[in-house]
Amino acid sequence: MLSINKILGAALLISAYSVSSVAGNTLNVSSMSSSEHPTTDSTYTTANLFEKGTQPQLVSKQFEFTEGPAPDKEGNVYFTDQPNNHIWKYDINGKLSLFLEQAGRSNGMFFDKKGNLITCADEHNQMWSISPDKKVKVILKDFGGRHFNGPNDLWVDAKGGIYFTDPLYVRDYWNGARPDITGEKVYYLAPGKSQAFVVTDNLKKPNGIIGTPDGKHLFVADIGDGKTYKFDIVKNGVLGNQQLFTENGSDGMTLDSEGNVYLTGKSGVYIYNPKGQQIGLIAINEPWTGNVCFGGKNKDMLFITASKAIYTFQMKVKGAQK
Repeated sequence: MLSINKILGAALLISAYSVSSVAGNTLNVSSMSSSEHPTTDSTYTTANLFEKGTQPQLVSKQFEFTEGPAPDKEGNVYFTDQPNNHIWKYDINGKLSLFLEQAGRSNGMFFDKKGNLITCADEHNQMWSISPDKKVKVILKDFGGRHFNGPNDLWVDAKGGIYFTDPLYVRDYWNGARPDITGEKVYYLAPGKSQAFVVTDNLKKPNGIIGTPDGKHLFVADIGDGKTYKFDIVKNGVLGNQQLFTENGSDGMTLDSEGNVYLTGKSGVYIYNPKGQQIGLIAINEPWTGNVCFGGKNKDMLFITASKAIYTFQMKVKGAQK
């Protein structure tokens, strides 16, 4: 996930858009279509991942900057509006509701096997666990007594261990304070532990991250160097055999059931086969596409966060996450 200030300042395209709402209020937005909100065409490939002519469907454009989409086991998708410090829920029936206010400026998110929503809460550079009844527990607050740069994106493995990226994007809500940690790294927090350890420190600015369901591989985007890497997960969270996956970086990412990798950026959602070859593009007519996941009743709906908006896109494949 990119620095919100950097995107706002550099692009001068995303204006402040405040949302006044009350937790629990719902809005049925499933009937909105791309015909009402035209977008650019999507590129169709012979991979046959979606029907020819499928268009992104705009769900809502009421936010300031959307990020961190994460599906629960039913297929409901939770996402953040980080500048407004909210976490929202888009349920399998197409209803949008405010899940949590005062969300710790949560950015990347992922559900663990117990149904807790694990979030990168960079208001105070922490990792949170939010229970289904909205109780917040701080599960990581520092690294050897030093504040993190700002945990950004994460993936939870089958054992409950957490891989997360920690790039430096200076936030205006830090009020001039700066993290006191050295370098921008990727960490692993083992189950039941209170301290993480570094799994790689040779990336310029690690950002998006996702692992394979079998727990054998981890993909990490180096958005600062415009590359995405694939690692082997060796043992006890340790990584090895770093390989260049593609000469493109990414903000967020996800995987489908066929092993294809979905990256995000300026033009929308870029699709790569397991060999790192680009096989498709889902173009999103927004200044920046930040993140993506699979959700919905059948786990075959692509949910896309893009600047002030959220979109869905119907696929013929399902997400890799079980």
